[in-house]
Amino acid sequence: MKYLCLAYGDERKYAAMSKAELEEMGVKCKSHDEDLRQGGHLALIASLAPTRSSTTLRPLNGKTVLHDGPYIEAKEQLGGFFILEARDLNEAIQAASKHPAARVGEKMGCALEIRPIDFYEVTEAVRA
Repeated sequence: MKYLCLAYGDERKYAAMSKAELEEMGVKCKSHDEDLRQGGHLALIASLAPTRSSTTLRPLNGKTVLHDGPYIEAKEQLGGFFILEARDLNEAIQAASKHPAARVGEKMGCALEIRPIDFYEVTEAVRA
């Protein structure tokens, strides 16, 4: 089963960190990513641009309305994600808990959220 791991952080805390601190965290993240990849757990990983670069689409009175910025006001912002392959939630938690965001990311206000993923096949009938 696949699990989506959403990596949240506080962009203000992230911006206040020194270049050396950011590089140290980057090295730790890459090491964890490689461990997951070699262990056959990592299906996909990506970082997201800061929330100020996002656009949100909302339905309003039968039309689609665009808004600049993230869809919610929050102390923590979604900064990246990775998809894990795991037997069950416990194995996904064990693999994700080794990520630096879950272990040493307190200064950046980090948190990881894990959700199971369901895939739906798009058939030719749906595409038509």
